[in-house]
Amino acid sequence: MPIFLAFLLVPLIEIALFILVGGWLTLWPTLGLVVLTAFAGTALVRHQGLATLRQLQRSMDGLANPATPLAHGAMILLAGFLLITPGFFTDTLGFLLLVPALRDALLRRIAARVVVMGAARGPAGFGQRAWPPADEDVIDGRATEIDPESKPLPPSGWTRPPR
Repeated sequence: MPIFLAFLLVPLIEIALFILVGGWLTLWPTLGLVVLTAFAGTALVRHQGLATLRQLQRSMDGLANPATPLAHGAMILLAGFLLITPGFFTDTLGFLLLVPALRDALLRRIAARVVVMGAARGPAGFGQRAWPPADEDVIDGRATEIDPESKPLPPSGWTRPPR
């Protein structure tokens, strides 16, 4: 139902804003403003998208969690979609998504409502469990006995070598 309302209300809001702004500015300045916001939005999306891509590369190089840069990248992509869609309402939403502080606040709000689920294989087969586990005292792990006479394997590259 919320998606249906969005598909119904967004075009109605856009039409109303076109009529209001067109009556105030006249036709050609209104169309020029729509084209100008599309070009300005595209430039901003490109700049912020490249910066987010560099941040994602740094987090991957440092073996950090890439979830935040990926989420910012997804929101910048959505902002780009909104900015190339003709209309003042969608442009406003797109420009708001380009403000990093607003994206951070939106991410915090979304993260507060998300429960991460993982798949685990146990004696009974595969199942789902919430993370973090409800019982904090349980540590799940796997051990492999290594023959002391065997030659050690080289580092995999996924972790930093011990110092």
